[in-house]
Amino acid sequence: MQAVSRRLVQRPLAGGASIYSSPSLRSLYGVSDHLNGTDNRRYSSSLATKGVGHLARKGTGGRSSVSGIVATVFGATGFLGRYLVQQLAKMGSQVLVPFRGSEDSPRHLKLMGDLGQVVPMKFDPRDEDSIKAVMAKANVVINLIGREYETRNFSFEEANHHMAEKLALVAKEHGGIMRFIQVSCLGASVSSPSRMQRAKAAAEEAILSALPEATVMRPATMIGTEDRILNPWAQFVKKYGFLPLIGGGTTKFQPVYVVDVAAAIIAALKDDGSSMGKTYELGGPDVFNARDLAEIMFDMIRETPRYVKLPSPIAKAMAGPRDFMVNKVPFPLPSPQIFNLDQINAFSTDTVVSDKALTFQDLDLVPHKLKGYPVEFLIQYRKGGPNFGSTVSEKIPTDFYN
Repeated sequence: MQAVSRRLVQRPLAGGASIYSSPSLRSLYGVSDHLNGTDNRRYSSSLATKGVGHLARKGTGGRSSVSGIVATVFGATGFLGRYLVQQLAKMGSQVLVPFRGSEDSPRHLKLMGDLGQVVPMKFDPRDEDSIKAVMAKANVVINLIGREYETRNFSFEEANHHMAEKLALVAKEHGGIMRFIQVSCLGASVSSPSRMQRAKAAAEEAILSALPEATVMRPATMIGTEDRILNPWAQFVKKYGFLPLIGGGTTKFQPVYVVDVAAAIIAALKDDGSSMGKTYELGGPDVFNARDLAEIMFDMIRETPRYVKLPSPIAKAMAGPRDFMVNKVPFPLPSPQIFNLDQINAFSTDTVVSDKALTFQDLDLVPHKLKGYPVEFLIQYRKGGPNFGSTVSEKIPTDFYN
């Protein structure tokens, strides 16, 4: 009987069916439905039929499985990119990583997935044929490209608007892209005092015009190991012993943990298609002003808080020369850190999640509070090493030595 069972399993039935598709034979020979992917959710696609079509999924959902997603992630070598690629790769997705710089730029990403699952591909963002080549095999496109300052090669408008519009048009022409996700920024508006935020708003409009079912994510200022807010602050404090509070540090914003933003993008890919054509504002659970967030930073690096209130006009005067000279000198200028003119303009108004906006809760996620683990990376700035610091004596209980 066992020999007959093995032969029936191996031999297709009439019409191309197999033993797995015959209920009578399944009951006769005791073949479990899980071999046909019908009684166990891990053998069936968790992705929406409406959102990404019917994708063949194999395995238990880990990095050696096949999720059916082939995602081209533009901007994957940046801050958010490494966290998004890691979450895509660990669920068995193939990730195509376009890059334009050194071949070392995407090298760290290859370790995040199984062999051959993370594929760096060199491309030119100004060459449409190059974009088509890196998008050719994909069924999902995620655009993370953006820049908060100008360079000699790329203006705010080109980096934040024109590239995104070009990607949307190529994806539309492609015909096989089932999900397009654009990562914008919280505060994106055509009336914003920030050029970057105005460019991001224009990009959203252009993308939704070309692809009405695209999903837009608007993350607030992101916090994490490679962030561009707490790291520059800590470096400035270590060098000069104080932190300038531009405009008095009273402007409100809603920083978010970068891992939560990556999780929101994954959640949108996995939903039933309900996130298509919608815009989500991704802010952390707490609203801070600059001084509140700086207190967390000072506490983590164990330094005595020292502030200098810097009026906005003076800060803009200090940041202005770089913006004026960026296209007038024959060499690249250093990237701005604290004194970034466009960011000073962006932080001149409150940037918080609007009351009626779709948020993490609509994706069934709860964002982390920005205390403890999300800011532990700052211990690298402690004087004398991770276990020490200028204020370490204040952290040790009085009865520690008793």
